[in-house]
Amino acid sequence: MASSSHNESPSHNESPFEKDWTRGSIIGNLLLLSWPMVVMEALYMVGQVVDMIWVGKLGPSSIAGVGIAYICVLVVMSMDIGLIIGVRAMIARYVGAGDIRGANTISGQAIILGATWGIVVAVIGILVAKPILGLFGAEAEVITAGIVYLRVLFAGWVAMGILVMGLYAVQASGDTMKPMIIEACIRTIHLALCPFLVLGWWIFPHLGVTGAALSNVISHSLGALIVVTLLFSGRTRLQLALKDFRPVPNIIWRILKIGIPALVLHMQKSLGDLVLLWIIVPFGTLAVAAHSLVLRVEMFFIAVGIGLGGGSGVLVGQNLGADQPRRAEKSGWLAVGLMEAFMIAFSGIILLRAENIVGIFTIDPDLVALGSIFLRIATAGYLLFGFVLVFQDCIAGAGDTLPTMIVSITMIWVIQLPLAFFLPGVANLGVYGVRWAIVVSIFSGAIFYIIYFMRGRWKAKKV
Repeated sequence: MASSSHNESPSHNESPFEKDWTRGSIIGNLLLLSWPMVVMEALYMVGQVVDMIWVGKLGPSSIAGVGIAYICVLVVMSMDIGLIIGVRAMIARYVGAGDIRGANTISGQAIILGATWGIVVAVIGILVAKPILGLFGAEAEVITAGIVYLRVLFAGWVAMGILVMGLYAVQASGDTMKPMIIEACIRTIHLALCPFLVLGWWIFPHLGVTGAALSNVISHSLGALIVVTLLFSGRTRLQLALKDFRPVPNIIWRILKIGIPALVLHMQKSLGDLVLLWIIVPFGTLAVAAHSLVLRVEMFFIAVGIGLGGGSGVLVGQNLGADQPRRAEKSGWLAVGLMEAFMIAFSGIILLRAENIVGIFTIDPDLVALGSIFLRIATAGYLLFGFVLVFQDCIAGAGDTLPTMIVSITMIWVIQLPLAFFLPGVANLGVYGVRWAIVVSIFSGAIFYIIYFMRGRWKAKKV
């Protein structure tokens, strides 16, 4: 990895979103980097929540079907995230060391990986959607809705792969504003189309859950076109050329070497969510729907965690590239402090207004009652979830993805799932035992991450 001096004065034409993030106020840099990431992730989450609001008008079976299907989608997205983390860690290091040419090459290889992976998902996903959803043993109407939703989404996954790789490459370079603007354009198109396609408004056909998936595919395809155009235009720190799309096996292997543990981390978490759902299914469609609604509500604070974690991850990577490990560590602690303050406030709102929050999605009184109890139990885990969300991204931003994989596997498969299986019966907690298992898992993960981050071994990781 080439390096350049960091003693040069920054350009007078330098945008605040293309500045040298290894200098100046750490908290200022963190906020400048993170707030567009928070908005970007929140916009994505809003899209998924609005999908569920319109789908909710089709009835509990449609809510449950899309909820099950979406967890399957998260399994696939987790593999995208693994590749993204490898790309982000490498680009941040190269930019921190001043090697923009190398960062461009990595970005080109990332888009090749994203497109290739998208083709694989489209082919395999369409074929296996029915047998996978059939494993849950849910009611026929629930499974039918889920199959339709999955197949349409998977058909458009090539565009999704290109889009996410492009957006996160630009983010890792230190330009977080333009990805946010692109995401805003995507969500505007998505949100405008969704009710027309789901409910058949105006001249549009009534497509039901198919319409919810199709509105996502159309908006993601337009977004992929926009981000590729941006990367070629030179209107951001990265500027790709056609030569950057020639496969470079060494770079692809290095991306995968960092990304595979992160891929395993996120994939096994999503698989764990599928097993958790399998445990919930015997409690009935109402329990599945309530669980699905809670996942949608959690998207809002997860968006903040992803934004702060992503911002601190970029700062960690760029500061380590600039040989400033103490600044890298301080970035992580400041991000955790901000996230924990937000989580405490968020939990307070849920405890006071759980019924109102669940009522946004459904007017079914039984579903509102059960979903509200689920949410209130979840607040116990939210109090420490900031440590998990942020430190996981900070450590991964350094390229040290193996420990995060081990911690996540322990949280899900050693603690959460065994407890979720036994607490409902052994402790006589019913379906609420599943929610308490999640709380215990979060507490254990927070302790692990705090200890590992304080030990500082991640600072010595080479990429």
